Amino acid sequence: MHQTVEAALEINLLHANQAGANHNRAHFDQWGITCLNIMSSPGAGKTVLLERTLAALNHDLKMAVIEGDMTTELDAERLRQYGVPVIAINTGRSCHLDSKMVSGGLHTLAAEYNPAEFDLVFVENVGNLVCPAEFEVGEHGKVALLSVTEGEDKPLKYPIMFQAADCLLISKIDLAPYLDIDLNRLESNVRQINPQVRIIRLSAKTGEGLETWLTWLRNQVNSSKCLSKG
Repeated sequence: MHQTVEAALEINLLHANQAGANHNRAHFDQWGITCLNIMSSPGAGKTVLLERTLAALNHDLKMAVIEGDMTTELDAERLRQYGVPVIAINTGRSCHLDSKMVSGGLHTLAAEYNPAEFDLVFVENVGNLVCPAEFEVGEHGKVALLSVTEGEDKPLKYPIMFQAADCLLISKIDLAPYLDIDLNRLESNVRQINPQVRIIRLSAKTGEGLETWLTWLRNQVNSSKCLSKG
C-alpha cells in the first residue's frame, strides 16, 4: 500500500523534528539541565502553575523558561517578574513549539548566561491538546495539565497528550465542588490511556497539591543529576 503525500510529509516532518530534539537533549545533558515540557489546552493554568513554581523554588534551583505563544509576550512578562530568564518564542500560526524553535531559545539562553549554571528549564508549550505531544523538543519529561472545567472525557477524546505525559496535573480542583465532575472517574479515564502516569490534584489558587508537585519536580532534577554523574 502506497503512502499518501500527506502521510509521507508528516513522517518526514516528525523525523526531522526528532533529530533536532535529540540535538537539544544532548545540550541539556551536557549542561546538566533537566528540561520539562509543560502542555495543556488553553486556559488550563500552565502560566499560573509556573508562577507558583518559580516563586517557591527560586531560592533552591536555578531555573529558566522557554515560553511559547502564538502572538504575544503576555505570559512571558508575567513570568519575568520572578527574576528568572524567560525566552519568548512567538509561533505565529503554528499550534505548538517544535525542536527548532526551542533550539533557538537555547542559543539565546547560552548567549546571555552560562547554561551550565541552570538546574531546570521549563518549556511552556502553546495551548493545544494535540500537536505539542507529537513534537519532541528535547525534554526529559512531559507534564500535562487537565483542568476540572474541561470534563472527564478529555483523556479519551484526546489520548495522545495523555499517553505521552509523565506527570498529569488535574488543575483548578478548587472549582470541583461547583461542577458536575467525578474526579475519580477522570483519573480512571486517564489510567485507561496511561496506567503509569503520575497524577497530582492541584489548585494553584489555594495551594492544595502544590507541595506534592514541587517534590515531584525536585525528584526529577535529582534523578537527572544522578544520571549525568553516572
